[in-house]
Amino acid sequence: MFGLFKNRNFIFLASIVFGLALPQGALWSKHLMLPALALVMTLAMTGVPNDFFRSWRAVMMPSIVGIVMSYLVLGGLILALAALFINDENIWIGFALIAAVPPAVAVIPFTAILKGDVSYTLAGTISAYLAALVVMPLMFFFFIGTEFTRKGKLVEIMLLLIVLPLVASRIIVYFNLQNKIASFRGVITDWGFFIVLYTMIGLNRDLIFAQPLMILPVALIIFAAIFVLGFLIEKAGLLLKTNKSRITSLVLLGTLKNQGISGGLAITLFAQETALPSAIYTIFMIFYFMWLDLRRRRKK
Repeated sequence: MFGLFKNRNFIFLASIVFGLALPQGALWSKHLMLPALALVMTLAMTGVPNDFFRSWRAVMMPSIVGIVMSYLVLGGLILALAALFINDENIWIGFALIAAVPPAVAVIPFTAILKGDVSYTLAGTISAYLAALVVMPLMFFFFIGTEFTRKGKLVEIMLLLIVLPLVASRIIVYFNLQNKIASFRGVITDWGFFIVLYTMIGLNRDLIFAQPLMILPVALIIFAAIFVLGFLIEKAGLLLKTNKSRITSLVLLGTLKNQGISGGLAITLFAQETALPSAIYTIFMIFYFMWLDLRRRRKK
């Protein structure tokens, strides 16, 4: 039983089950979303050494690729499909938020588990987070509209979820504390994601059951953005004779968004149904990683 509480797949699946079966707690847990995300982001960034970007030539190409895969390829596809098939304004905003945020923090540990190129993924992820400080306000302006009046709150959330974790992680690394927290970092990260996913699903539980037809186009868009796009990236990499470990990194950078940040922005700044795409995206992301891991084990 204790082992289950440390199992990532069990924790993620439990968040979905509890969100659908016992959604009442989401009204309380929504106040914990942003602090939980800030903690998760801080712990994730402790894996980045302070001298990582000193060799700028080594990280330039993967940094550019990370930005292109997350914002142009994945973000562009999400916006294009949402523009074609989504009519509800709140759901459209939810997709725009997903397109605007950087890659999921999980792409780095997922890369390690799937035997990808961790250094390549790390450079691409960190550069995408730094780029988010510019990309996110621009995406808000162009795709959500100038009528958005809570720009100060957006800046506050960006400082909380990107700048503060980056600074806090540098302090942890500077005092060489990352090894002391390594033994429980993964468990805290997984349960932080539990709070985020449970809250997004719990707040939208009634909408999911009351309007299943609204879920269908959302699910199809996300399926295309994760499973179909991941398949195409992998095939393109094989055609170009790219190293297999590098292909794994490209697939993860090009399919997984930080749905936690997009869900936090949605619940904090907009109507609660705006978080629905982020909640559905998280569910598909979990099953996608489980499928990739299962396929790797079978091949092995």
